[in-house]
Amino acid sequence: MIRAMQLARSPARWIGVGLSLVGVVVCRVETKAIALVCGCYALLVPALAAPLADRIGHYVPEKAQRFSAVHDGAGSMKIEPIMDDKSLSTKLLFWHRGVIEPYSGIGEHFHNRCEEMFVILSGEAEFTINGRTSLLKAPVGAPDRMGSAHGIYNPTNQPVEWMNINVGISKVYDAFDLGDARVGVPKDATPQFITMKLDRADLKPVSHMSGGAGIVLRRRVLGPAVFSTPWAYVDYLIVQRGASIGRSKMVDISEAYYVISGDGSVTVEDETAPIKTGDAIPVDLGQSKSFTIGNAPLELMVVSIARDIRAKDAFAAVAANTN
Repeated sequence: MIRAMQLARSPARWIGVGLSLVGVVVCRVETKAIALVCGCYALLVPALAAPLADRIGHYVPEKAQRFSAVHDGAGSMKIEPIMDDKSLSTKLLFWHRGVIEPYSGIGEHFHNRCEEMFVILSGEAEFTINGRTSLLKAPVGAPDRMGSAHGIYNPTNQPVEWMNINVGISKVYDAFDLGDARVGVPKDATPQFITMKLDRADLKPVSHMSGGAGIVLRRRVLGPAVFSTPWAYVDYLIVQRGASIGRSKMVDISEAYYVISGDGSVTVEDETAPIKTGDAIPVDLGQSKSFTIGNAPLELMVVSIARDIRAKDAFAAVAANTN
């Protein structure tokens, strides 16, 4: 608690982390380490009015904090928030990045007012949705729809690179732990739940995307029908050498971009900032954006959140938006 208050007085950009760590202490008393993956980082303060370079989140592995028994899970993991509930005006609660240590994971827990998706970028892990478990190989994710339970376990002797995205029906997080680490449970060869594979072989070429140059490889890996909240879609993109994504905007749809690999620059409205592997870029409602590569192709994962359910339904009603 003393350390938390010291951090709270720090003038650094992540000043809210100190306050959020106070929240972690409270959450651990009542919910046994749910704070990590949940919303106790929600007090971070990157305001939308801040310069673009300050709004971009950066994953720095050395700064990730270690937590044990997350949602009553096995072992420990390291987590760093790269976006929070202030990053967008829509219902994004957080985007976390980190590592699941060997023989470690997140215990099964319910979400009744939000939806969450675990994604692994390396190795393999056992994903659980509503008590059914399958071993999935990276890069892959599995969305946990509102009203469902999920967990994840790394059964290997290697660390697994991991992400967690949470979108709610409000800015309030909820979770209910089941006290089940999901270790040594039976597994289905075929997952009995929705999965998302980030497979380059499935990408389709798009010429002059949004008026940009060259060919961008793209696929909508999850469409609006998957989610019950204003979460609208998940896209997977690769901006190849010599290509760019031109300027475009959506009045009722916000987006969060994560750089899986590569480097380049992003322009949001009239501001341009460099981006690289591990960066998270918020693009809010009505903001224009464009992307240019640098020394290596930009591999991007995009999470979109609509203004509200009505806006999402209108978006989904256009057949071209579903894929």
